[in-house]
Amino acid sequence: MTTRTGGVSPPPYASLNPASHVGDDPAAVAENRRILRAALPAEPLWLNQVHGAGVAQFPAAGTPDADAAVAHRPGQVCAVLTADCLPVLFCDVSGQAVAAAHAGWRGLAAGVLERTVEALGVQPGKVLAWLGAAIGPAAFEVGPEVRQAFVAQHAEAARAFAPGAGDRLLADIYELARIRLAAIGVTQVYGGGLCTHADASRFYSYRREGVTGRMASLVWLTPPNPDTPTETP
Repeated sequence: MTTRTGGVSPPPYASLNPASHVGDDPAAVAENRRILRAALPAEPLWLNQVHGAGVAQFPAAGTPDADAAVAHRPGQVCAVLTADCLPVLFCDVSGQAVAAAHAGWRGLAAGVLERTVEALGVQPGKVLAWLGAAIGPAAFEVGPEVRQAFVAQHAEAARAFAPGAGDRLLADIYELARIRLAAIGVTQVYGGGLCTHADASRFYSYRREGVTGRMASLVWLTPPNPDTPTETP
């Protein structure tokens, strides 16, 4: 997962903003993507994220309307962009498949994580998930309709909400993701605990800044090294 530092964009996008849809100078975005691309085996599959549960599979042309991407071959780079929403990266224990999902509360409630795990084509018990930086439970204020949407599907989701001001609630998007993943058998879940809203030096936050950039969360299977000797049976 990238942070907001190391790029060329001016404020309020300073500085490593790879998102082309937030009003940043296209030339700066292109240079930021070039900087990022230097650390990757290939150009990422960038998505047009719509806060839904659609999953793009490689190979895909253009910029698919989807909130997750799945790859099964080395060198195919899955990527999602976030600035408070939860990025979730997946792989299987044998290193045969990877995926990246963008999980705002709407996509999370719509089942984007479940759809992504299904698209991996791996038994859920053999899936590893990593939760990237997102807005933390002390800052993620939502309305009662959000709690209702999650509790209607999983009663235990009630524990992910705490009272806020008036009828507002504070939601723990990390806990909501863990509950939904556990419900389908994904229990090897790591990461979580970083708050984009609280750490302005490292992370963009849409709720904190309004006009801002995005971080990229990326995952891929490493292409085989041709210089590495293979074992013979």
